[in-house]
Amino acid sequence: MSVKPSAVRTSKVPKVGFVSLGCPKALVDSERIITRLRSEGYQIAPDYDGADVVVVNTCGFLDSAKAESLDAIGEAMAKNGRVIVTGCMGVEEGRIRAEHPGVLAVTGPHQYEQVVNAVHDAVPPLHDPYVDLVPPEGLHLTPRHYAYLKISEGCNNRCSFCIIPSLRGDLASRPANHVMTEAERLVKAGVKELLVISQDTSAYGLDIKYAESPWKGQPLKARFLDLCSALGDLGAWVRLHYVYPYPHVDGVIPLMADGKILPYLDIPFQHASPAVLKAMRRPAHQEKTAARIAAWRNTCPDLAIRSTFIVGFPGETEEDFQFLLQWLKEARINRAGCFKYEPVAGAVANDLPGAVPEEVKEERWHRFMAAQQDVSTELLAEKVGRTIPVLIDEIDDEGAIGRTKWDAPEIDGAVYLDGETGLAPGDIVNVRITASDETDLEGELA
Repeated sequence: MSVKPSAVRTSKVPKVGFVSLGCPKALVDSERIITRLRSEGYQIAPDYDGADVVVVNTCGFLDSAKAESLDAIGEAMAKNGRVIVTGCMGVEEGRIRAEHPGVLAVTGPHQYEQVVNAVHDAVPPLHDPYVDLVPPEGLHLTPRHYAYLKISEGCNNRCSFCIIPSLRGDLASRPANHVMTEAERLVKAGVKELLVISQDTSAYGLDIKYAESPWKGQPLKARFLDLCSALGDLGAWVRLHYVYPYPHVDGVIPLMADGKILPYLDIPFQHASPAVLKAMRRPAHQEKTAARIAAWRNTCPDLAIRSTFIVGFPGETEEDFQFLLQWLKEARINRAGCFKYEPVAGAVANDLPGAVPEEVKEERWHRFMAAQQDVSTELLAEKVGRTIPVLIDEIDDEGAIGRTKWDAPEIDGAVYLDGETGLAPGDIVNVRITASDETDLEGELA
């Protein structure tokens, strides 16, 4: 934190602008800060001009993300001039202040109290807080019908390309009853879909030895499977993100087959070649992962898997890359994102031999995306003719846009319902799928 700035004295309701960058975990951090500020009487300004101070929640995972964060800070400084910086890039306070010496304060990730204190210093609250200024579920930056549910902070893994543990620390799980209380409040407030997130979701509870806490008169363990089962009792869609494929993940597949949670797993595989995975220091790697996925789908035929991959990692050979392409087709990954390897300051991978030329990274990226498009096109074509539930996200002049249980918001595909302007966001309707392409579906109300 910096030296406290002079506070703005105002008789009007203080307003805070907010810029939130990075992943859904950072978005949850932003929501928590906004909820606290709103409960104290602050309003959230829709633009720079109307804000008494601007908070920029930064991302610091990749160099490109850091550059975006610095640009966002610069824009806020230019258009408002009173800026508080928080988030993952906040650990590099020296670099931030070197480029933007006028920022009021800099804090690191999930330092909610420090951010709120910095806002107090810049713009004191007008009056004492009243709890009825915010709904019991808090304030969210997502639409009202879905919300992210963070179950832990940090990570115990030490992947060679990643600096998240140095930014966010080791695994720190929330007590199970705290998670369930938040989830229940969200559902009671009308949330139809809970998106479970953390840095390593399937490691949940390891750090607190799977401690029990009371929930609905019964003890509930802070364990991945137990939590999933309890969440499945709330009556909302439950979607699992950032799940490392540890052996105990097998136990959650029957919950998907039974309809308790969505048949969807977001697993950051990153690669398939054993040699590359070893160099990446990836946890829970098994050479027979594709066979394991096939076994999951034998239990739950509707299971969809989304993942992310890195091409051009140091030492990746053409043989390694061909192995990845073949594995991709064999595993039939439903949705996949691909990144060209980018050396991140402080990552161990930077010192590995065998740097891949940029033009080779680019060429492999295009080949990967073409291969994945073929897989996605084939899998989506299999949905044509089926009648499936669709969660409506938005309505425009042409009709409704929604998602299936196999699609997460903003990162996966959509279902387009032409002419259906009478629906509302949050509706869950049965849709007969009439057409598909490589990413999306079209349908009509059943």
